[in-house]
Amino acid sequence: MHALVEVHDDAELDRALAIDPTVVGVNNRNLKTFEVDIENTARLRARIPAGIAVVGESGSGKTTLALAIVRLLPETATVGGKIQYRRNGTEIEVLDLSNKEMRAFRWRDCAMVFQAALNAFNPVLKVWDQAWDTAKAHGWHDKTAVRAKLNDTLRFVQLDPGRAIDAYPHELSGGMRQRVLLALSLLLDPQILILDEPTTALDILTQRTIITLLRQLKEEQNFTMIFISHDLAIAAELADRIGTMYAGRLVEMGSSDDIFYRPRHPYTLGLIRAVPTVTGGFEELESIPGSPPDLVDLPSGCKFHQRCAFVSDKCRTEEPELDLVGPEHFAACWNWRDVEQQLVANPLHRGVQPTMMAPRQADRQPSEEQDA
Repeated sequence: MHALVEVHDDAELDRALAIDPTVVGVNNRNLKTFEVDIENTARLRARIPAGIAVVGESGSGKTTLALAIVRLLPETATVGGKIQYRRNGTEIEVLDLSNKEMRAFRWRDCAMVFQAALNAFNPVLKVWDQAWDTAKAHGWHDKTAVRAKLNDTLRFVQLDPGRAIDAYPHELSGGMRQRVLLALSLLLDPQILILDEPTTALDILTQRTIITLLRQLKEEQNFTMIFISHDLAIAAELADRIGTMYAGRLVEMGSSDDIFYRPRHPYTLGLIRAVPTVTGGFEELESIPGSPPDLVDLPSGCKFHQRCAFVSDKCRTEEPELDLVGPEHFAACWNWRDVEQQLVANPLHRGVQPTMMAPRQADRQPSEEQDA
């Protein structure tokens, strides 16, 4: 399966890449919330073999991008452009789906694991009741079959079905709730799984449990994973391709190796150099000066130019489009060659290491007792 983030009016990029069948595409998508224009635009076609991570600071538009795909933005938001999905060779325009069709699309075709698992559950229903409601809404009528499938997905996420299936959400620990939500997202075998900060607010050992399960999912299940995170180390561990978002825009997209060792956008470079490491010698951390722009009053030109060490006069007046800077590697920067030259002189030897998060401990088998 392949996910696609694209814009059709960019003929240069259309010619640059040959694309396999698409699972999901977002084209020229503009969001307006109240009076704030947020251009969450991914201006490229890119092969995504197994998983993509979208990274960036808080408020960069990562979650907004995900919520737009499943049409869960508030009523005050409007979405323009195209969100396309391919099912069994047929291209479907998500924005044209009726409410009934959209309910079928969610969970059956595209499931989303939300950041705060407790808030995603109905607090007065047991896990089984919520799973059965979901299955019924998608045409399942055999309780025995649904229960058997739920038992299978709970076992897959290393939980005892006998303990979890009849529990209320508040009776489960944070790590167990996150795994139950992951199990529910797999109940209907979706082709797209969106994970929004699934390890935020969890302790380091529970994070390792969730990451191990996600790596196993990526290797064993036939679907596309869209992973949203501000944690670059986790993104490095899970994703084959990385997209960097800033001020509501995708500013760089490339393979994990390209992004973490050969970034071409100053913002991506700044994020990487701000990440500490627990291996090797001590390195002084760098920071990105300033703060993200006010989305109500965005600066002219490149939205990053006020914080950029590579800024030029052109950056202040003209906004760059995503440009091909390497094989299947794109960056929206007028001065990406200057970034390249700096990395030649001062390479990122360590990049971003998955081991910065926690020792894998031989990827030990997790158990619910660790989270109790």
